[in-house]
Amino acid sequence: MTNIQYAAEQQRIIHLLKVAPSYDPRAEIERRTTFLCEHVMRHQRKTLVLGISGGVDSLTAGLLCQAAVQQSRERGHEAKFVAMRLPYGVQKDEEDAQRCLDTIRPDVVMTVDIKPAVDAMMQALHAGGQTFDSPEHEDFVKGNVKARQRMITQYAVAGGMQGMVIGTDHAAEALMGFFTKFGDGACDLTPLTGLNKRRVRGLAKAFGAPEALVFKVPTADLESLSPLKPDEAAFGVSYDEIDDFLEGKPVSEKTYEVIFKQYRATAHKRELPIDPWGEW
Repeated sequence: MTNIQYAAEQQRIIHLLKVAPSYDPRAEIERRTTFLCEHVMRHQRKTLVLGISGGVDSLTAGLLCQAAVQQSRERGHEAKFVAMRLPYGVQKDEEDAQRCLDTIRPDVVMTVDIKPAVDAMMQALHAGGQTFDSPEHEDFVKGNVKARQRMITQYAVAGGMQGMVIGTDHAAEALMGFFTKFGDGACDLTPLTGLNKRRVRGLAKAFGAPEALVFKVPTADLESLSPLKPDEAAFGVSYDEIDDFLEGKPVSEKTYEVIFKQYRATAHKRELPIDPWGEW
């Protein structure tokens, strides 16, 4: 590809992922809080449900959720925010998750250990004859089971409390397809859409969140054999490079190629199920 082709494809992706050319964190907080509030009121829901992992994405989304239900109550509609802790047994960075909860101050905190359900599913798969190429392959599949079990749990709570499930997907993760299909990628509302990682952190800072949480090394922490593995180790590029790309800035040819390859490979994650008349 030529430099002109690189730039054209970059702008096309930026448009599809809804990244705005300008950014004001205070204005974004107001707009996204109101977005959540209005959906709660319009659909007569009583709760917003979100899993809090200890990372900046769920921290920021949680702060928006709590602000939204407070705004809802001020407008005469009773609603509450349910922040969920969904550890697989004991989470190695549990202290960070608790600090996030202290920062958000949600109306309700609910903790559900997903380990028994995940382990039972893996045991049932083995009993049914499922095999894996290697321990690492099985660990990867199990990581996706964890992500999907967390979403099953959140939807069960939302169903029991007349609520909606909130997702934490944003433009940087959408670009790289760095989420589990029908796991953390499944939700009702995505208040962080269109923000890159830099801008998500900007919202958290504008809320007054502690810098140690705002700038914590991002990790999905799904694989038991490599706990707290940094996202960037899986990407092959840094979040700064991804964020520059999404802000329309030039990046290296290698970065363009890594991003474009990953974007194409994960196209199926950003689409509804494919029917006979559609294609990725």
